[in-house]
Amino acid sequence: MNAWLVASAVLLTLGLPPCLWLVCRRTPQERLTGLNMAAPMCSAILLLLTEGFNRSSYADLPLVLAALGPAGTLVFARFLDSQAPESTRGEPD
Repeated sequence: MNAWLVASAVLLTLGLPPCLWLVCRRTPQERLTGLNMAAPMCSAILLLLTEGFNRSSYADLPLVLAALGPAGTLVFARFLDSQAPESTRGEPD
């Protein structure tokens, strides 16, 4: 076991559970925050695993996840806005 795998195990056990707890148990706005924190955390974990296993071909998945993470956040925010009551929507005047 090398330092890359140890770092990924630490992030997996200490960094990801708070994000997942937010996504599963909190209000919709806090879920959005948890989702926003989880995407880069998963990308970092996968990149550390890529280095730990010394496989450069495994780097494609975390790079795509890092690019699509903000898009997922925007989709979730759009969904939250469509669920909001008419009086609280952020529509222009």
